[in-house]
Amino acid sequence: MDSLDIFNELSELIKLQINSCSEVAHPNSWIERRQHKDYDLWCIQEGRIEIRIQEEVYLASEGDLILFTPKVAYTATTLSTSCKFIFTHFDLSLGNHLRILDNFQLSGIIDSTLVEEEILLFLDTYDQYKRSAPMSGIRLKGCLTILIAKIMEQYGSKQYRGEFVHYPTNQKLTMDLVKLQPVFDFIHEHLHQTIRVEEIAAIAGMSEKYFISYFKQALGLTPGRYIYQLKMNRARELLYLKRYSIQQIASMLGYPDPYSFSKAFKKYYKVPPSKFVW
Repeated sequence: MDSLDIFNELSELIKLQINSCSEVAHPNSWIERRQHKDYDLWCIQEGRIEIRIQEEVYLASEGDLILFTPKVAYTATTLSTSCKFIFTHFDLSLGNHLRILDNFQLSGIIDSTLVEEEILLFLDTYDQYKRSAPMSGIRLKGCLTILIAKIMEQYGSKQYRGEFVHYPTNQKLTMDLVKLQPVFDFIHEHLHQTIRVEEIAAIAGMSEKYFISYFKQALGLTPGRYIYQLKMNRARELLYLKRYSIQQIASMLGYPDPYSFSKAFKKYYKVPPSKFVW
């Protein structure tokens, strides 16, 4: 399993919050030295901008996106007579992990050709948002989610890799996921069985107590919650197929009997599996 797959598997647990979204224009004398507590995405509408991070220099032009991760100190300045861009401050979390994107080297300048349709969708919605059109706030959040997902998709297919400095703390988070890869693979291969935490802790070479803490720090949720989420995702898919009985699905997902499965399913979806698909 690719580490990016967790975003599909755990999509219901992902939370994106827009903290601010606006546009700004600067003259050629503009210089900004900042670091933010949240993620910051710029959509360059006019001009050229130079970004300095430590000793490295990066250039962005009209149409490009610039993604900053939290706590990265940068200096930005205009290289043309003026510049104009839309900025969006946001947080994206998975479970209790508030900085899950730091696992991946996404921070950098993104060429517009990689996310062309998604940018157009976002800009159209932003125009409605600044006019306070009905439901535009919800649409803006949705369009930003689509845009971030596309950036991650391009990263996963090796079409994009962020250029900005990737700090050792972020590399540690990435190593955490790499170390858990055999655990993810085992869970996927044995989803039809009852999976015990002590069993997958042994695969990771850790004590059960330490493994639970390690897993939660890396992914933002416990291993038990992760397994439960995957089983419920699979249960939903099997029910939509309308090929299997409740008893068969219970067996296919490692539940000892239909009652145990139905109880777990109802806890998650608020309806019993027998009434989930009409």
